Amino acid sequence: MAFPYMEAVVGFMVLMYIFETYLDLRQHTALKLPTLPKTLEGVISQEKFEKSRAYSLDKSHFHFVHEFVTILMDSAILLFGVLPWFWKRSGDVLVYVGLNAENEIVHTLAFLAGVMFWSQITDLPFSLYSTFVIEARHGFNKQTIWLFFRDMIKGIILAIVIGPPIVAAIILLVQKGGPYLAIYLWAFMFVLSIVMMTIYPILIAPLFNKFTPLPEGELRMKIENLASSLNFPLKKLFVVDGSTRSSHSNAYMYGFFKNKRIVLYDTLIQQCKNVEEVVAVIAHELGHWKLNHTMYSFIAVQILTFLQFGGYTLVRNSKDLFESFGFDTQPVLIGLIIFQHTVIPLQHLVSFGLNLVSRSFEFQADAFAKKLGYSSTLRAALVKLQEENLSAMNTDPWYSAYHYSHPPLVERLAAIDELDKKKD
Repeated sequence: MAFPYMEAVVGFMVLMYIFETYLDLRQHTALKLPTLPKTLEGVISQEKFEKSRAYSLDKSHFHFVHEFVTILMDSAILLFGVLPWFWKRSGDVLVYVGLNAENEIVHTLAFLAGVMFWSQITDLPFSLYSTFVIEARHGFNKQTIWLFFRDMIKGIILAIVIGPPIVAAIILLVQKGGPYLAIYLWAFMFVLSIVMMTIYPILIAPLFNKFTPLPEGELRMKIENLASSLNFPLKKLFVVDGSTRSSHSNAYMYGFFKNKRIVLYDTLIQQCKNVEEVVAVIAHELGHWKLNHTMYSFIAVQILTFLQFGGYTLVRNSKDLFESFGFDTQPVLIGLIIFQHTVIPLQHLVSFGLNLVSRSFEFQADAFAKKLGYSSTLRAALVKLQEENLSAMNTDPWYSAYHYSHPPLVERLAAIDELDKKKD
């Protein structure tokens, strides 16, 4: 008797939903607490705390509904054989329009087009509600309905342009790969990731946001001086118009080798009235670079990608696996989708491990900024960003340990204070 792979996958999905809902309930209880954590008393204003609490509870209620609908749909799609049905129907459509359904690349692209249309339709109500109800209610949404749909259409066009060559290449590699398939697939994805990291900020990101050079002045001078003191090869310093869509703030850096760029959200500059606070945020980001966190993360992703492809090559010809999910043929893309479903338990463990590492990196980057003399200004900046973004002030330790890639503000401030005490 063949192993019931599909039933096992659905069973685990439901168990994970129950576990994560338990964590969500713990977090919801923490969010309802009427008082600030003691560490933040006198640091965060009561007005901001009340606004943060209301925003977090709104998002939490929405999350419960979204996750419940998602697990119902995902389970139904697998249990009622929607995937194999959809695969066959996409082939029928190809025949109807006079195309060759036996061509796996063409058949796969038709299947993906239908999946993309379905996902856009089912996710649209949630995206609209999140953006134009929750984010708008709490003063974050700045985009119009026209801009929302324009961004969505641009994203679809990009998927149509970029997706088919990538899908075709993967199918050909699997068909011709032989015993070294895992290496070929990993090498292809490695090159693709390098190409995408190169062209995304130059060609794709500007389609959605306007990037302008940071004007001459105190802020630019201090960031350039800081970068120079650390031998950071800063080539360009941009401000992005994040305020056209949201009042949330951020900063990031990108680029390879001697061609680095730093991007500041205009909202970050607006929220941190003190120039030194913005520089402290950049000092933290430069800490990630100096301590090789980005490189370590990239290497970890490459290793995991290779292991995933290695696992896929072991099961890609398993007739029992495909039949368990209702398929009487073994298309390449379907094999990848099924494999991703079967390794969900491992993916959860890996995600948890990566979050642990990420939180450790955040503490290290904070410590790096402190060593540069930005202890008080980094502290002030973290508090300011927490206030302005209405981030959750009270967090459940289990929930944050499982979900957060960044430590809660209370833990980061405590770590900075501990470093200050050691210095004294």
